Amino acid sequence: MDSSRSHHRFSNLLYLFVLLFSNLLTFLLFSSSSSSCPPCPSSTTTATVAACATTAASASSSNADASLPAEFVAFTSAQPLPFGHNPNMGSAEIHPPAGLACPRFPDDLAAFMSYPVNGSCPDDEPLAQRLLLRGCEPLPRRRCRPAAPPDPAAPSPPDALWTLPPDRSVHWSAYSCKSFRCLVDRRRSPSFDDCKDCFDILDGSRERRRWVAPSDNPLDFSIDDVLLAADPVGSVRIGLDIGGGSGTFAVRMRERNVTIVSTTMNLNGPFSSFMAARGVVPLYLSVSQRLPFFDNTLDLVHSMHVLSNWIPTTLLHFTLFDIYRVLRPGGLFWLDHFFFVEPQMGEYVPVIDCVGFKKLRWEVGRKLDRGPELREMYISALLQKPLKNSW
Repeated sequence: MDSSRSHHRFSNLLYLFVLLFSNLLTFLLFSSSSSSCPPCPSSTTTATVAACATTAASASSSNADASLPAEFVAFTSAQPLPFGHNPNMGSAEIHPPAGLACPRFPDDLAAFMSYPVNGSCPDDEPLAQRLLLRGCEPLPRRRCRPAAPPDPAAPSPPDALWTLPPDRSVHWSAYSCKSFRCLVDRRRSPSFDDCKDCFDILDGSRERRRWVAPSDNPLDFSIDDVLLAADPVGSVRIGLDIGGGSGTFAVRMRERNVTIVSTTMNLNGPFSSFMAARGVVPLYLSVSQRLPFFDNTLDLVHSMHVLSNWIPTTLLHFTLFDIYRVLRPGGLFWLDHFFFVEPQMGEYVPVIDCVGFKKLRWEVGRKLDRGPELREMYISALLQKPLKNSW
């Protein structure tokens, strides 16, 4: 009788042990298969971090294209928010952005996203800019440290707006010139370079006279004349320069207590670094990208040469409406030397007119430096977003 009871108690204990063990095993297996890797400590090896990133990307994006680089998938995959559903976002996850066109260039994308996680990025500025200009914008973020000057110079003082920066302020590997003296001298070169005389900011240079020197050409508006056209005078405080070159427009505006942010690309020259060294803000942004400003916020948008007939008409149409969007009611759009050829007049003027700007100044003139037979033209215009009923 006692042995029978003992055997029964032993059977019950064994059953409870097996049940508990099986439940615990199931929980551990489920947890390891459904959760992503935990944050990796600073001492973790690069290989372990990369494996962690790959596993997390696979868990959160099981249907991702297997041909995409693991780091691209890791960045662009939906990321669950730590505290669940966010009412401001209307979602429990966030989708980090990258340009729609990025996967269309798989070889360049694979090269751009190939690096040791937590290590040094490849020295690949030309590759990154090529991807961006082809529509991979914004570029995906990377988890590596970018190439930089080995012995960088200290920033110039705030009043050094017209001084060439030290060569040590730039990482030169992407450019044919390896010094600022070379960049200044290439204004005399017969070969073509984008904005080839922009780096010559020394006394007597054309860049030094731009927008401030008197001119008999009606296409050449001066900064002071444009500021006087603001209603009321003195209401231009902040703005944007699209295609800011070496930053001279922003510098001239800074001298007049106006803050300008300038978009620029580094087309065979360190335009972004040069602009920053002069103490004005470069925005690494192509003309295709939506402007990163809220509606009705800027007093002034300026663009010289960048908005021209090389841009597809539909893209130009979107761009002009984006400029209208970011300008406040009463804000000014200075279209500075819009280039086209005479037969295109009937194409571009209606595109500009349909946006809804009020024309404060409108000048059309011929570009004659390469000969009148080419029928090259410019439009310079000062346009205003209506102060009332701008919607």
